[in-house]
Amino acid sequence: MWRARKRIWCGLPWTFTVYSFDDERLFIDSGILNKRQDEVRLYRIQDLMVTRSLLQRIFGMGTIHISSKDKTLGDFDLINLKNVMDVKEDLSKKVEAQRDSKRVSVREYMGDDDDDADFS
Repeated sequence: MWRARKRIWCGLPWTFTVYSFDDERLFIDSGILNKRQDEVRLYRIQDLMVTRSLLQRIFGMGTIHISSKDKTLGDFDLINLKNVMDVKEDLSKKVEAQRDSKRVSVREYMGDDDDDADFS
């Protein structure tokens, strides 16, 4: 199981948001007085993208943008993570393993998003 605290701009873990994932789910715990836990099943994750601003690169951090089919979270970010490329690779492998075990596939369509496209 992986677990990390969201960090502030200079890399210090002085926030009340904790990200974690196991073999089946990704969790986002936030808050100090009013606690909230969001959960996404890994097989619902469609795409992962890493962005790294100049400050994030200086302090060895990055952000993972996650596109998911989760009804409550939708697309979301894991912000200011240390060793972001290693975390993304681990998460990507777990997502693929869950898709294979659940026999779930992500269908990608080429072309524009026009629902009324003529396929004849």
